[in-house]
Amino acid sequence: MTGGRDLALLAGRVVLGGYLAAHGAQKLFGSFDGPGIEPVAAAFHNLGLRPGRATATLAGLSELGGGVLTMAGVADPLGPIIIAGTMAVASSTHRANGPFAMKQGYELPLTNLAAALALAVAGPGRYSVDGLTGRRLPTPLTRLVVLGTVLASAASVGMVVRTAPAAPVEEQASGEDESD
Repeated sequence: MTGGRDLALLAGRVVLGGYLAAHGAQKLFGSFDGPGIEPVAAAFHNLGLRPGRATATLAGLSELGGGVLTMAGVADPLGPIIIAGTMAVASSTHRANGPFAMKQGYELPLTNLAAALALAVAGPGRYSVDGLTGRRLPTPLTRLVVLGTVLASAASVGMVVRTAPAAPVEEQASGEDESD
C-alpha cells in the first residue's frame, strides 16, 4: 500500500468510525446532546423494531462498538461489517421518506453503509492497530460475523417492513433521528 492510500484509509476510518461511535453514545447514554436509551427505545418500538429497548440497545452498541473498532482499525473487518449491518436497518426505516436527507430520507445511512462496505473490503491500512501489529482475524471468525450481521440485519429490516409506516417518519421531538 502507498502512504497516500494508508492516509486515506485512516481518514475514512476516523470519520466514519468516530461519527458512528458518537451516534451510538447518543442513543445509549444521551452523550453529545443525544436522547438516551428510553426515547430511542420508544421510537424503535414505533418503527416496528421490537422489543424497542433491546433493539435500540443493540443498535447503539453496534454503532458505538463498530465505530470504535473501525476508528482504531482493530479486528478488521468486524467494525465496518457491524456498521454496514446497522446502516442497512437504518436505511430501511427511512424508506418512506425517499432518498434525500433533506426530507428525513435514507441518504445518510445509505452513504454510511457504502463507506463501511468500502472500508471492509479495503482493509484498515498500515496506520491502524491491525496494520501496526500485523494481526489478522481468522477467516472463519470473519465469515461467522458476516453471517450473524446479515441475519440480524435481515430480521430487523423484516420487522420494519412488516410495520410499513403509512406516512413518512418524522424527526423526534427530541431532535434525534430515531433510526440511524
